[in-house]
Amino acid sequence: MNASARKMNDNAAGMQTATGRDVRNLASLGETASTSRVLNLSQIYLSSAKDKDYLMKPFFKDSQMNKAILVKHTLRSNERMLFSRHRRTATKVILPFDPNDLKLGGRSVFVNQIGFDSFARSYFNTDDFNQNYDVQVLKLLDVLPSLDPFLVREHLSRSGYKPAPCYLKISPVDVQQMIGFANAEIERLVITAFGEALQYRSVKLAGKILSNELDKELWPLRATLRMTDEEFSDGIFSWRGFLYFKWRHIELQEEMRKVLDGLANYQPYNTSEDSLKEYLKEARPRLARSIVEAIKRVGRTLAVYDQAYAALVEQKNPGPFRHFLMDGPSLFYELGENIGILGHIGSFWKYRMIQSGPHMRMSAPEYVDVLMDFEDSLLNITQHDSVAF
Repeated sequence: MNASARKMNDNAAGMQTATGRDVRNLASLGETASTSRVLNLSQIYLSSAKDKDYLMKPFFKDSQMNKAILVKHTLRSNERMLFSRHRRTATKVILPFDPNDLKLGGRSVFVNQIGFDSFARSYFNTDDFNQNYDVQVLKLLDVLPSLDPFLVREHLSRSGYKPAPCYLKISPVDVQQMIGFANAEIERLVITAFGEALQYRSVKLAGKILSNELDKELWPLRATLRMTDEEFSDGIFSWRGFLYFKWRHIELQEEMRKVLDGLANYQPYNTSEDSLKEYLKEARPRLARSIVEAIKRVGRTLAVYDQAYAALVEQKNPGPFRHFLMDGPSLFYELGENIGILGHIGSFWKYRMIQSGPHMRMSAPEYVDVLMDFEDSLLNITQHDSVAF
């Protein structure tokens, strides 16, 4: 389809043009976006378009889709009418006019919004859009609570989609925030692999493990873990994932503390209705217990990693950690889903309850609606048990 025909079809299918504030936000995504919220394929195109894996194993088949920016977006009140069923978050697809200059803006559409089928039919120029590769990938992403690369990789892999590793990276802003944590975590292993005289390498190696590049300075770890080249490449990706999830677990504990404090103290207005008062009386402590249990559940899953890592650095036994790195990605879906749901609760609470200020205080019906949404989301966590190796 040529560009002008595609543009007309996009307009007919309900794509929106980003202007004003949205353009400014789009331009800053590459610098400030968190890993769990944004998958910036436009940035990856600029950095990796000439890589063999990028060309051989694309994320999307359509070249323009492969320059898109995908965002887990908290819907504004006027955006909820775009969907036939109630939801608070959606997957937003932004197609930049020029990936080299995001300030020019772009067009956007929500996955599974009303009219999305028309968009897919016209954009991909097919009547059988449900069988289209890119549409299937978009719908798989839409059911996820976050876009963190380890959850995305595991979820897509289960359905037979395996994009190249260059598409699945921790964002630069998260790498910078993680580096201190990762350094402390890796320091003990550096001593095991290199000896105490080379402790200074821990900072450098932490950065290399998080940077998605298999630098030659990592190869002594391959010998320590007794892995082939391919096993080591997969193992480093796995290790990066558990470092990310462990860091997010620590961050979430502080975020959930604020939510728990808010549950105890937040006072909506218009609470005269008895049924609302009764629900709030019962739901607040019940939701608090569910959040605490969810955090503990994630911790129990991560403890499997801690045990394997301790065998390596304390007992000088690489076998359990090697086995864990090879099989550990089977835990990515559970960890990513659970942490994504908790992250949604924390970010929504911060945005709606804290940053909005007292002038945006919720009514009791609105507040009840939010708590019910949180409770429904947490059911996805409490119905699963951790996997043990």
